[in-house]
Amino acid sequence: MLMRLIVTAALYLALAACATRPPAPVEQPRPAPQPGPRVSGDLIGLTVNELGQRFGQPTFQVREGPGLKLQWSGGGCVLDVFLYTPADGRGAERVTYVDARRPTGDPTDQAACIAAIDAAA
Repeated sequence: MLMRLIVTAALYLALAACATRPPAPVEQPRPAPQPGPRVSGDLIGLTVNELGQRFGQPTFQVREGPGLKLQWSGGGCVLDVFLYTPADGRGAERVTYVDARRPTGDPTDQAACIAAIDAAA
């Protein structure tokens, strides 16, 4: 009986010595995020002053009911930005909607239009 116990223990130890652990995963460094083209999401929430700092003076401005429409043009596109006062009625008007089009009225890529207006500013 003692011999059987010793042989069994020796087998378990031999098997345990053969077992290997998988290597710990090496964390790969993540590349730094590259700035992509700016899209309307970058403009949503901005104020008139912040838009002016970014794009300069708008080429057109009109009050439409409770909102304000600002327009910039250049680079073959027209950028319309609509600002409204927050729902609670407090604070500065902020961008809630952005539209991009060609001077002919045809739709155009919004990110490209914003980049063109940015470059012209």
